[in-house]
Formats: sequence, C-alpha cells, structure tokens
Amino acid sequence: MSRPEKVNILMVDDQPSKLLTYEVMLADLGEHLIKAHSGKEALEILLRTDVAVVLMDVSMPDLDGFELAEIIRQHPRFQRTAIIFVSAIHLTDGDRLKGYQRGAVDYISVPVIPEVLRAKVSVFAELHRKSKQTEALNAELRYLSNRLIAAQDQERRRIARDLHDGLGQELAAAKMMIDGLLTQESVAVKNETAIQASLLIDGAIQQIRTLSHLLHPPLLDEVGLHSALQWYLDGLTARSQIQTFLNVEPSEFPRLGPELETAIFRIVQEALTNVFRHSGAQKGWVSVIHKDGKVEITVRDDGKGLDDKIGEMRNGRAGVGIVGMRGRAKELGGEFRVVNAQPGTLVEVMIPCSPS
Repeated sequence: MSRPEKVNILMVDDQPSKLLTYEVMLADLGEHLIKAHSGKEALEILLRTDVAVVLMDVSMPDLDGFELAEIIRQHPRFQRTAIIFVSAIHLTDGDRLKGYQRGAVDYISVPVIPEVLRAKVSVFAELHRKSKQTEALNAELRYLSNRLIAAQDQERRRIARDLHDGLGQELAAAKMMIDGLLTQESVAVKNETAIQASLLIDGAIQQIRTLSHLLHPPLLDEVGLHSALQWYLDGLTARSQIQTFLNVEPSEFPRLGPELETAIFRIVQEALTNVFRHSGAQKGWVSVIHKDGKVEITVRDDGKGLDDKIGEMRNGRAGVGIVGMRGRAKELGGEFRVVNAQPGTLVEVMIPCSPS
C-alpha cells in the first residue's frame, strides 16, 4: 500500500528557539515542516506553497498573529487553511474569541503539551490530505465523465454506420426486389427474385442478432461469464483472423454478480478491441482467474506495444478504451494496469469479489 502524500505545516514565530521546539514536537508526524520567522515571511511562503496547517505565535513584531490570520483568511486560496494560535500572554477569553473571529480553528496556551499539539495538527493535516484527495477524485470523475460521453457518441456513430452500411442497404435491396415482383410476369423470375430477397432478409436478421449480442450477449445472463467470453473470442477470431486463447480458472467458474460479470466482459471486450484496432497482433491471450476473494483479468497480445505515456495515463494520452477499462475497475474497488509486454501489450485488472 502506498504511503500517504506528505502535507506542508507552516510554523510561524519570531523566536528561533520556539520554532525549533515545535519542529521537535511535530517531527514524528512525518510531514513537511516549514519555518517562518515573521508574518511577512509566512505570507511569502503561503503564496508559493500549498499549506495544510499554519501554527503561529500571537505576539510577533510588525505583524502579529491576529493581523496575519486576518490577511490569510482574505485570500480565496486560504479560506479552509487550518490556523492554530499559540500564546503565552494572550490567554483571556477575549483573546481566544478574537483569535476565532480572525479564522483560527484552535487556540493553544503555553506551556504546550507535545502530545496534544501533535494530535491537533495531525487531525487538520489529515483533513487537508483528504480534501485534496477528494478534489483529485472529483477532477478525475469529471474527466472520466467527459470521456464516457465521447465514447458513447463514438459508439452511437459506429452503430449508426453499421446499420446504414450493412443492415440498411440489405433491407433496401430486398425491398427493391420485392417491389419488382409486382411487375414480373415470369413465374421462374418471380421465384428467383423472392429467393434472393429472402436471403438478403436472412442476412439482415443475422446482422441484427450479431449487433444485439455484441451490445449485451445473452450468454452472459443465461450461462455465465466463461461461455460469453468464449463466444466473443471465437467471433473475434473469425472476424479478424487474430488467434485468441482463453484461460478461465477454476474450470467450474462460479457465477458472479450481474454487475461484476458485465464489467469483466466489457473490460475484456475493450482490451481485445484495442488489440484488433491498434496492435497489429497475430495472437491474443485472455486469462480470468477467481481466487482468494478476487478476480484477476489479464489480456495480452504479441503486437507492437504502446506508448509509455499512455500506459502511465499521463498527459491525457490514454484513449477512451483505456480510460473506460480503468474506470470500470475503479468503480468496483479494483486496480488497473497497462504496460508493454515486449512484445505486445499487457492489461492487468484485479477486482475484489465473491461468488453470487
């Protein structure tokens, strides 16, 4: 498990000995500790640094703690920055009220108890960390939402093109033949025309069945994931000439929840679609293993591989397919990774689960 990202804690006091004391007290938190020897220096640091907690003395020359807190709170960036006052002199209820009115979240008197100070700073540091994580997740959610809309539009265009170029033309040709029967006098010609029209309609029906199955294979509901995946791989091999190999463990693969089975099928489908469109591969391998309360999905090919920036999901280089697979995995509490396999590309997904 990755260690949480450190946050910045700004300590403000005109006395170096006090700053050193705070540094010793807070060292065990493992955060970044920044020292400022005046209110002016503290403002300069704040303008260029993201700070989770400001720990400041009230009594400072030139710019005291109350004035500094008021200035900090006036800046939009620092509306939620935790400010903790420390004072050995201003300890009346009026002083405390003044501190809270200036935006303090806490007011500590001297002598400072190290355990109490660490506990208070730790709470606000963690709140800041969680807030940043939430902001990042919200930004990622907006990004995924936009990519999903783009993917849906792209899929609609593809379906419309398939309907127009394939199904639409076959039905139009069948209609022309059937209309032509009205003007035909020869029984033999009528029979031949009817046969040809019937064949075109059979082809249209088959296209509708194939399109329907690709949108949501009935095998997934009726028999389960193993059979649905085998059907899809067989169809991909027939359409693309890419040899595909499926490994499912255990052999008696348990039924999973409908949402999970659909997500796994879509992840494999999207990964193999990328193989077909972009890899130039001759072979593809799919493995789905259920063990120890999780499902491990891997899709590998022997193609040309991918750009490292795409694999690392950097600079917006990842395509809609990769973003969609990653999103499906994360929605189910899983992990997603795509890397070069030398040769080819390896997609790895791990999702926690239990049999339905």
